[in-house]
Amino acid sequence: MIAETVCSAVAAAGLGIAAVTAYRKRFLAATRIAAYALVPLGLVMTGVVEWLADTAFSPTAWVGFGVLGLSWVLFATSRAVERRRGGTRKERKEARAAERREAVAPAASAPSLGEGSKPSKRRASAPRAEPADDFSDIEAILKKHGI
Repeated sequence: MIAETVCSAVAAAGLGIAAVTAYRKRFLAATRIAAYALVPLGLVMTGVVEWLADTAFSPTAWVGFGVLGLSWVLFATSRAVERRRGGTRKERKEARAAERREAVAPAASAPSLGEGSKPSKRRASAPRAEPADDFSDIEAILKKHGI
């Protein structure tokens, strides 16, 4: 009963503030304040306030909220473990079966980097330099640095 009285007083005060705001020619703000002021009154009239008051002081309701929280924690934990393992049990079973059916060389002989990019045509078309040319470049660099 006290909660309903407080909510009604808040609604009346809010409507009074909205009236003063409208008197100051700020109609958009006044409309918004009136909308917020009518929310507690609507909650009282629909019975939500009474239901909340009954729920807040009911041990059975708090145990129910605890059970809901526990179920949420269990659900979140199972989803996290499932993601870490890489899918559902059925998906993991199918993946193991696919590995057994593979008729390719073992994984150790596969390239570790996977498919790389193809070498550019420019490198392939360039003629191979002779070792003498390579050493002359190195000698030029060394002379440049005074070595």
